[in-house]
Amino acid sequence: MAWPSELRLNTARDVLTVAFDDGAAYALAAEYLRVESPSAEVRGHGPGQKQIITSAEDVKIDRLEPIGNYAVRIIFDDGHDTGLFSWDYLYKLGRERERIWGEYLKARAAL
Repeated sequence: MAWPSELRLNTARDVLTVAFDDGAAYALAAEYLRVESPSAEVRGHGPGQKQIITSAEDVKIDRLEPIGNYAVRIIFDDGHDTGLFSWDYLYKLGRERERIWGEYLKARAAL
């Protein structure tokens, strides 16, 4: 398990860069984080219930709140604040960004 060594929000509040102790670093767009939030609002309560968020293009990150030693709560300017982003989940979002983002864009286009 990689451990975060830095979380940095850019001045425009639309990119969160997460650096890990294994040397990996990922710049994650606020829109990407919003549409892939691990919250029940986005994920649903079971398989096949994921909601496709189509109105997050201009979303910004208002603030970050650490949750113990295992996660961060990202508070977005659209009011969404229920997703707890674990370090493992942020690492996965960075490592698999092309695949995950591609699947999202495909699902959004099918609406």
